[in-house]
Amino acid sequence: MEANEVFNPLPEMIREWAGKQPNHAALIQDERQLSCAELDAAMDRIAAALQREGVAPGESVAICAATSIEYACVFLGALRAGVAVAPIAPSSTPESIAGMVADAGAKVLFLDSAVAAELKDVLPAIEAKLVGLDDGAPGVRHDQFIAREGANPTPVTITPEMAFNIIYSSGTTGAPKGIVQSHGMRFGHIMRAQSMGYAPSAATLLSTPLYSNTTLVSFFPTLGLGGTVVLMKKFDAGQYLELAQRHRVTHTMLVPVQYSRLMARPDFDSYDLSSFVMKFCTSAPFAAALKADIVKRWPGGLIEYFGMTEGGGTCVLLAHLFPDKLHTVGMPAPGHDIRVIDDDGRELPRGQAGEIVGRSALMMSGYHNRQEQTDAAIWVSPEGQPFIRTGDVGRFDAEGFLELMDRKKDMIISGGFNIYPSDLEAVLLQHADVADCAVVGAPSAEWGETPVAFVVSRGADAEALRAFANAKLGKTQRISAIELIDELPRSHIGKVLKRELRDAYVAKRG
Repeated sequence: MEANEVFNPLPEMIREWAGKQPNHAALIQDERQLSCAELDAAMDRIAAALQREGVAPGESVAICAATSIEYACVFLGALRAGVAVAPIAPSSTPESIAGMVADAGAKVLFLDSAVAAELKDVLPAIEAKLVGLDDGAPGVRHDQFIAREGANPTPVTITPEMAFNIIYSSGTTGAPKGIVQSHGMRFGHIMRAQSMGYAPSAATLLSTPLYSNTTLVSFFPTLGLGGTVVLMKKFDAGQYLELAQRHRVTHTMLVPVQYSRLMARPDFDSYDLSSFVMKFCTSAPFAAALKADIVKRWPGGLIEYFGMTEGGGTCVLLAHLFPDKLHTVGMPAPGHDIRVIDDDGRELPRGQAGEIVGRSALMMSGYHNRQEQTDAAIWVSPEGQPFIRTGDVGRFDAEGFLELMDRKKDMIISGGFNIYPSDLEAVLLQHADVADCAVVGAPSAEWGETPVAFVVSRGADAEALRAFANAKLGKTQRISAIELIDELPRSHIGKVLKRELRDAYVAKRG
């Protein structure tokens, strides 16, 4: 939140829009629709129900379910009660879900029947009150839990420092950590979004899940600024295009793999997408060639964000304005200080690669119940200012655009040389028969680590691909083995799960 901005919490913003445009559509999913007034009333009923259950401001609830209008109302209604929300990915293991519910201190767990079936063995150990969001879910049914129609919750004064949500990291690099974001941080996101065309005229189509921060950075600004959110329970490229055309969608947030599937459709150009104002992308590497194709064939602007759920520094690439910088993730957003440091914490000049650290007014409050890990995530500048470590390796070019290279943990050290998997992946993707690929470091008695590539091939032989790549790579970069694979494992937001690939390869070799 900027110093000159007058704080207004999201629940109050939605209340104000309900007064100004009561019949304006706020949420749409399939054939269902909730107006601004209906959303406001639903939030009151949730807030009143949580107060009835004794959930106090500053305490928390958890939601673990597929995207639905009920999910959205629960999230927003809890915020009105001053209650923090922990949205949990259903794709997590049952033990991990139970652990996150406990770590968040959730008084209530909202879940659907599909999640409940997966959790059946751990449900007895979950202390939170269970509320089912659909038929067949255990606990109290949602329609019986919420307060009566017309209920008015006791007003709660929400301050910028209060916890808005606890977003759990994916756990792909270890146990999930709860990232606490404040109301002030979310308000800053909403205010920043005004410059990107979010307004009452905005219609935002979201097909990534509501438990993902990727989705929420578009979901909250749309509602906070009076627009309409069109929700998809699950992404389907054909259905996405039909919805975009039908609802005259203006904004969307997609991850790279979704953009790739959309642009690959033979009928893509037959859809009327002329209503689009701005498209966004974040969360995973975004190929320059794919960005160029989107800019060329899809109306409206294209913005790539590079940042973390923890906040700190964000880079923004206005792809439609900088066609010669599509290999970068853009420049620091206004008011964001992003630097590159070496392993000893010394700041590096432009052109040199190191870990990316960032600072801004939009930073997490910390990791929930993990002060030691919060402290470890901070780099203190020579001026004494805290910056958040991203764990990503990159460098600034001469014009100040950030070139992202790799996750620091994914960097391969072979024979004392640093090898960036993204460099090797870029070479493999030059081959016409490579549809997708990922490179990881595998243990090597001779070199410490050695590059191994996992390739989704259109028919090429593994050894032929290895020879092709190694002929173009430096001596220290050469790939030691290629494993052909039908599909790369990915998280719900499209990140390749390299640890799974590495572990499977090591186990296979014994």
